Amino acid sequence: MSDLWQDCMDFAILIARKAGEVICEAFENNKSVMLKSSPADLVTETDRKVEEMIISSIEKKFPDHRFIAEESVTAGAPQMLTDGPTWLIDPLDGTTNFVHGFPLVAVSIAFAVNKEIEFGIVYSCLENKMYTARKGKGAFCNGKQLRTSGQEETMKSIVITEVGTEREAEILKILFSNMERLLNIPIHGIRAAGSAAIDMCLVATGGADAYYHIGMHCWDIAAASLIVTEAGGVVMDTNGGPFDLMSRRVIAASSTAVGERIAEEIQVFPCERDDGSISLTANELLI
Repeated sequence: MSDLWQDCMDFAILIARKAGEVICEAFENNKSVMLKSSPADLVTETDRKVEEMIISSIEKKFPDHRFIAEESVTAGAPQMLTDGPTWLIDPLDGTTNFVHGFPLVAVSIAFAVNKEIEFGIVYSCLENKMYTARKGKGAFCNGKQLRTSGQEETMKSIVITEVGTEREAEILKILFSNMERLLNIPIHGIRAAGSAAIDMCLVATGGADAYYHIGMHCWDIAAASLIVTEAGGVVMDTNGGPFDLMSRRVIAASSTAVGERIAEEIQVFPCERDDGSISLTANELLI
């Protein structure tokens, strides 16, 4: 099947570039903006147009494959990750950036078989940076192989995180408390780029040493999680345990030491998993 999966990857790169062209053209025009779960959770016609284009193109070539895609799930489509060939798609990661003209937005496409990511593609289209990874074959940006910084010392790290769309007072309190805990280690600094996929790719490039977040979705990070690990980094749960794609929680780091140190500091809050259950264990924070 390896050649078939490579065919899938080659096709996905072409589709990502076409999607990026649509996004770049729309970036310069007026946007039709709508709300989803909260006043901070935005969607545009471009998100929906690009997702329809990506899915319809893949369906024509691979009609038996399944999809988990952001706008389709929002509209009520199922999002169970099965063993069958499944595409995880975020048509426009960084919608708020897109709406405001902040030029970090990406198309994210991952492909999973037996619940394992076989390849991942993140196209930061306004930068024209195509991040790619194939399981066991390394990670690349525009053909140049990527390596994480390899940083082992948290005190020498730049860490990326995001506030996300949650605006409940108790959750915001935890989010900012987590930043304060890390700054008091102290780390070198905290950054926020506004796109989970790009955030994680920055870890893969060595430009940042870690990324953590609670509340993003599987389509945000599926592709980038493989890009990080194929660049020599690690991905794990925010409690320091194994990474679970459907948990909506992740730490991506240059090294296990940095990832585990961040996990020691940050508190988590319960959120609904992408498969519908609650992402919380007995020793974690209840609010």
